[in-house]
Amino acid sequence: MEKFDHNKKLKSFYNQSKKTISYIEIPSMQFLQIDGMGDPNSSKDFSLAVEALFKLSYTLKFDVKKSDLKIDYKVMPLEGLWWSDNMNDFITENKQNWNWTLMIMQPEFITTELFDAAMTKVKEKKNSIALEKIGLAKFEEGASMQIMHMGPFSEEGPTIQKLHEHIINNQYIRIGKHHEIYLSDIRRAAPEKWRTILRQPVKKEL
Repeated sequence: MEKFDHNKKLKSFYNQSKKTISYIEIPSMQFLQIDGMGDPNSSKDFSLAVEALFKLSYTLKFDVKKSDLKIDYKVMPLEGLWWSDNMNDFITENKQNWNWTLMIMQPEFITTELFDAAMTKVKEKKNSIALEKIGLAKFEEGASMQIMHMGPFSEEGPTIQKLHEHIINNQYIRIGKHHEIYLSDIRRAAPEKWRTILRQPVKKEL
């Protein structure tokens, strides 16, 4: 049985010091993705999307392990892209208007055929409207800066501000969407120990 170690291959993307801000070049990777809108704390669509993404990811993991590929690997963490048509919605925390794309990265050997088979299997066990919205697609951010936030999501503000100030001070400008990578299991870890990588795509200021 071959072991595929994401952490070793993608260490610079999914490990981040809380003391420093890193500049990284993110290559094209494939993800299970689902789009939605609404308050992540109360939206049923949000919770169904998270559940569906993990069910499908674990089904793919076990299918690959049992297949001719015979590869075992760790399911990657949940990630989220966040934006709003009116960015003041983030300042005022008008969460009903928040748009999101939830994602879980998938290894390169996950094919469309494996995805379709896993989707069929999950639907047979527990179908949901969220499953119908999930796709397997490539995503490339390119040049980005990122920082580790320790603590509850509601206290991310100062860490985000620190990241944005660093971007400006180094003559970059923000592009793309605010990106968060959730490294902690919030069902088990205390809120003050939650680890979230905050990532922002950038380009050099002209």
